[in-house]
Amino acid sequence: QVQLVESGGGLVQAGGSLRLSCAASGRTFSRYAMGWFRQAPGKEREFVASITWSAGNTYYADSVKGRFTISRDNAKNTVYLQMNSLKPEDTAVYYCGARNIAYYSRTGYYDRADEYSYWGQGTQVTVSS
Repeated sequence: QVQLVESGGGLVQAGGSLRLSCAASGRTFSRYAMGWFRQAPGKEREFVASITWSAGNTYYADSVKGRFTISRDNAKNTVYLQMNSLKPEDTAVYYCGARNIAYYSRTGYYDRADEYSYWGQGTQVTVSS
């Protein structure tokens, strides 16, 4: 059974940094893409970044390019999201998701939440101004 466990959220001032972690277990993820999404109150879940587990190809939402970096540690089965220069509008619950790259991807960037099969419980990130 696939389990994704996020950690690393918290309260930070604007301009600060946080690193989120997503520990994955339950299967071999070499044929998977991992994604970070976020959801603010009253809004839909939106794409932040994704990475293919084996090749390490990365994709980012325009709103976080140059500020966030997604990476993975194969030995630890963990995906990270390094968030720098945080802004109040980055405040949201951040979710880690996993999807098989063999399945259809509408955009090829693994940026659609409805194409993900597994989700973690989420971690709150709050950026104060």
